[in-house]
Amino acid sequence: MENITFLHPQFFWLFTLLPLAMGWYFLKRNKLEATLKISSIKGFKAQPSLLAKFKPMLFVFRLLALSFIIVAMARPRTVDVSSKTKTTRGIDIVMAIDVSGSMLARDLKPNRLESLKKVAAEFVEARVNDRFGIVVYAAESYTKTPVTSDKTIILDAIKSIKYDNVIQDGTGIGMGLATAVNRLKDSQAKSRIIILLTDGVNNAGFIEPETAADIAKEYSIKVYTIGIGTNGNAESPYAYAPNGGFLYRMMPVEIDEELMKNIAKKTDGTYFRATSSSKLQEIYDEINKLETTEIEEQKFYNYDEKYKPLIWIAGLLLLIEILLKQTLFRGLL
Repeated sequence: MENITFLHPQFFWLFTLLPLAMGWYFLKRNKLEATLKISSIKGFKAQPSLLAKFKPMLFVFRLLALSFIIVAMARPRTVDVSSKTKTTRGIDIVMAIDVSGSMLARDLKPNRLESLKKVAAEFVEARVNDRFGIVVYAAESYTKTPVTSDKTIILDAIKSIKYDNVIQDGTGIGMGLATAVNRLKDSQAKSRIIILLTDGVNNAGFIEPETAADIAKEYSIKVYTIGIGTNGNAESPYAYAPNGGFLYRMMPVEIDEELMKNIAKKTDGTYFRATSSSKLQEIYDEINKLETTEIEEQKFYNYDEKYKPLIWIAGLLLLIEILLKQTLFRGLL
């Protein structure tokens, strides 16, 4: 009975009538047979008949036949479901990631940049039907990966992001946003969004963030902005150590939240503040819910009806009952 469903399970209520039929049979079984009244049976020697003891089996055959008919009326069947999905409206997403030196601060574990990379990779893996691009920026910006549907390339690009001397240190928010807009302006996707992340204030670059936001609005590109860093102070790098590593000390966290809020508002996006690794994860989860991809799904159902064998079994039981009545039990009826 595995994987069997019933189209009309309400017919199972008919099983409640079977106990009534059994009670009626046992109350009336003696009246169902012909009787002969005589003054005495002394002249007859009692001969117990084994066949007579099996006579109630005729009624059992009938009950079984009725049971199979009830189950058949409930329409048992198995179903094989196959589905075909088609993405009808995709989303193009560019993540503009701040790679300035302050992103090495340790208020998020192990630091801001590594925490971001982990959450961003999970975000990409969760959105299997969308295309992604990666832009990194400090004082300058460049496209690390153009918009593509190849998740392997995107994940490798995220993994390879690090603080280095490829671009001058600083925070050019306008530069990062403008480069991201440039990657999306010719996209034909139904929705185009930028996730802009920074942990500082705009202090570099020749494009003002407000100007880049105006360009994004003109192209109907939505910008979600994320300010990353705890409130107050954070353990941040301030100089190189003799071994080539970094020296850390507690430094104040300064984020131009007003600017980030204005960019998001102007482009119909949302501003978030990530003060911990868990909060950063929650922000990406929230963006994942806000930006959904429409998927068309077609399901095909193949039903295999199972009632026909039950009807054959019920008919066979009734046939056996009739044959036994007309042969072995004929003289006992």
